[in-house]
Amino acid sequence: MEQVAVQSSDLLEQLISKVRSYNPQADAGLIRRAYEYSARMHGEQKRMSGEPYVTHPLNVALIIADFKLDLPSIITGLLHDVVEDTHASLAEVQAHFGPEVARLVDGVTKVSKITFLSREEKQAENFRKMIIAMAHDIRVVLIKLADRLHNMRTLHHLPRDRQEEISRETLEIYAPIAHRLGIYWLKSELEDAAFRYLNSAAYATLKAYVAKTRAERESYICDVIDILSRRLAEAGVKAEVTGRPKHFYSIHTKMQEERLNFDEIYDLVAFRIIVGTVRECYEALGVVHANWKPIPGRFKDYIALPKANMYQSLHTTVIGPRGQRMEVQIRTREMHEVAEHGIAAHWSYKEGGAELRDTQRFAWLRRLIEWQQNLKDPQEFLSTVKDDLFPEEVFVFTPKGDLLDFPQGATVIDFAYRIHSQVGHHLAGARVNGRMVPLRYQLKSGDTVEVITSERQTPGKDWANFVVTARAKSRIRQWLRQQQAERSREMGVALLDRELTPTGLTVAQLKSKNRFEPALKEFSQRDTDSLLAAVGYGIVTPAQLLAKILTPEELKLYRAEKASSAGPADKERTSRDGRAGNGNAVLVSGIGDMLVRFARCCNPLPGEAITGFITRGHGVTVHLAGCPVALATDPQRRVPVAWKAGEETLRPIELEVLCVDQPGLLAAMTKAIASAGVNISTAEVKTTGQNGRALSHFELRVSSARQLNNLMHTIAAIDGVMRVSRLGLNHNHN
Repeated sequence: MEQVAVQSSDLLEQLISKVRSYNPQADAGLIRRAYEYSARMHGEQKRMSGEPYVTHPLNVALIIADFKLDLPSIITGLLHDVVEDTHASLAEVQAHFGPEVARLVDGVTKVSKITFLSREEKQAENFRKMIIAMAHDIRVVLIKLADRLHNMRTLHHLPRDRQEEISRETLEIYAPIAHRLGIYWLKSELEDAAFRYLNSAAYATLKAYVAKTRAERESYICDVIDILSRRLAEAGVKAEVTGRPKHFYSIHTKMQEERLNFDEIYDLVAFRIIVGTVRECYEALGVVHANWKPIPGRFKDYIALPKANMYQSLHTTVIGPRGQRMEVQIRTREMHEVAEHGIAAHWSYKEGGAELRDTQRFAWLRRLIEWQQNLKDPQEFLSTVKDDLFPEEVFVFTPKGDLLDFPQGATVIDFAYRIHSQVGHHLAGARVNGRMVPLRYQLKSGDTVEVITSERQTPGKDWANFVVTARAKSRIRQWLRQQQAERSREMGVALLDRELTPTGLTVAQLKSKNRFEPALKEFSQRDTDSLLAAVGYGIVTPAQLLAKILTPEELKLYRAEKASSAGPADKERTSRDGRAGNGNAVLVSGIGDMLVRFARCCNPLPGEAITGFITRGHGVTVHLAGCPVALATDPQRRVPVAWKAGEETLRPIELEVLCVDQPGLLAAMTKAIASAGVNISTAEVKTTGQNGRALSHFELRVSSARQLNNLMHTIAAIDGVMRVSRLGLNHNHN
């Protein structure tokens, strides 16, 4: 116990020394008080390793000191678990250490409660909360990253299932955030630690291979450093040259992406040249390219075009000594600080404390709030932010010379929406570097983009497939939803006007007299236009609405006309399953709970391609996609329909079986149907009177096209069966 106390004391002194190295005015007494409070609150709590729990917050604070964060962040590191894991309250923390520390502890506590590996919707909403916390005060997530790093360093003490769970979360969430914040050493360590537990066999094999070639690699590093240092000195460039092996996870990822074996991975080493000025960066690049042949397409200038997280460096890959590829990074000392510490390198220390400089320069952080405001669907938000965590930026110019950054794969449509929503909505064409390009053209770094707009141009349905930025996706979908609502409103007006003909009334007349108002609450609609759109969608039928708003005399005229016009001409029947919200697995335009009926002419089954069209007064009728009756309908009345995933609905179908007229065959067929789990509504057998054949007719209820096809194959295999047909379709099994 005494040894543990000495160890904690040593860690505490190490922490104070490290903080004082970059912040000489730091209050060592406050750090000691925070440690003592944390030790007292955690008391006899132990980690899975058996160590006192307080060693964890001490190590977290040491990592935060590696980030060179301010004193409130260090104090928060020491206290980050006291509210969650002990009887300490937030009010007590504030009383002892002030409101700023209390806010940070509260933020870290909330982020710590987020569980990412739950149901997808919950995961998405939790991730949204984390991103909002990050945008509000970036220190919260930096502290959480430090907490996660120490947990990964001590993960071997946990059970296997927890190791994998935490590692997957680290690889999918925390490592990308560290990357986006520019803290590359942290990103690499998190990835390697997660890789070790998620793919232990690959990790062990790679580690053994790297160890096997260690002597050769170290010799190679020394040779290259010696050559580079001499050549740079000869050119009058004062530089520090270092070499380091690449991280295991990055090597593994490259092997997977490029399908390489160990002996095919050449650039296992990255070299770094640190110089005094920007001018010397380019001079050093000239020395590198003068001595070794550069590989085309592998040069990136992040000095002239910094990444969104302010990372700056020159990257090039050349064919180095012994014919091996090697990556070289060239940067100034200041750029190196930013590369090592990322966003944390932008802290400045003043008499009044520390603050984050140039926060407005971090465009990515500004976009977080915009996404969270515009993307109301948590899953869409999660997908968008995850996609943006790991992009390779593309930098393009406006005609005025302004520089804009986009994720890789962005198109001119993304560019237009970045300028303004209205520019995007009316984008008609674009010139890139003076030449006309298609709208789906993917932007490349250095492009100068000029957009052409037209008031007559509006977004196409496929535009959302050609954009990658959150802004463009949300604006396009919003516009399409508005247009869909307008078309549905117009359809609703047309359907109602037709139904109102016998009464001599029109929608315009009823609307002008506020006749629709009493029905709004009844059908849960916010205004008359929404109600009319609901009629157009098929959510509310004209008959349902008119029954609520017409006078008894008007209803009498309407119903008399309906009675006289109904008859055998209506070849469609309403599904026995009723409304979509009552067991029917069909979504109309992506929306459930609509009045749906199935066409009798083709009787579609779940799993088959379907189409729908709005039927006068009867919601949406669903047909098979290739049904001739459906193809003959008015295209303006067609709506997209789809089977709802995960729901099964029994649908009626009719089978006709031509077979040999022999005893026991009907019993064999009904046994096969029952064995397939299919319900028989009716079964009938008739002899044809020709060649000893019989015709069996079955009315069945099946759950899917697959179930029906399997059943038809089974019946067709029965000895004596000659043909199985689904009535209404050319689906025969001989």
